[in-house]
Amino acid sequence: MNTVGINVELWKQLFTLYKLAELGAHKRVIKVSTAFLAEKMKASQQTASRHLIALERKGWITRRVTPDGCLIKITDTGFEELSKLHSNLLLIMETKYPPSITLEGEVFSGLGEGAYYVTRDGYRKQFIEKLGFDPYPGTLNVKLVTEYDLKSRSELEAYPAIELEGFRNENRTYGPVKCYPAVINNKVKGAVIFALRSHYDSSVVEVIAPKFLRNHLKLKDGNKVKIEVLINP
Repeated sequence: MNTVGINVELWKQLFTLYKLAELGAHKRVIKVSTAFLAEKMKASQQTASRHLIALERKGWITRRVTPDGCLIKITDTGFEELSKLHSNLLLIMETKYPPSITLEGEVFSGLGEGAYYVTRDGYRKQFIEKLGFDPYPGTLNVKLVTEYDLKSRSELEAYPAIELEGFRNENRTYGPVKCYPAVINNKVKGAVIFALRSHYDSSVVEVIAPKFLRNHLKLKDGNKVKIEVLINP
């Protein structure tokens, strides 16, 4: 289960599935009333009933209504969803790195060099191969201004990154680049890039994406932007 983009209603259904598992429905058929389940969920009886109907439609449970309550069993498909949730929680709890770091800063107009570097074949081919997208020819420049964000940015340097190899052409040498997959303003997937040779200091974050971020997110100089940087385990 990929948690990125998961909707609130699905989380609620997973919680209901979890509560059914607490009652043993992943091991055997259980008999439970919607009133009792609602009390376990700290929700209304109507909500519990709606979630059971949704889980049955998804094929996550089998359900038979009787005068004494519902006979419910979590299916193999439903158990698989719980297993995925369990794996994701283990990954979050046991990994030595946080799953993500969110940085916030202000958009500003840079030196205009991003388009040049991003479009160099030596980098572009590696962006496509290692990040999975062909970046728009340019970078979104974000200035970190708070002590918290500056500290978070420095911490990020210690975490594993996707590394692009440096290369040389007939004119010059290009240095290696560290990349971190990212989600910008909770809407667009892209990456934060740290060039080992840069005209900017560590308070500046450069972001690439397959879209022209300024236009797509309607950003102007001075606008705040949030960047969720995803850490590779």
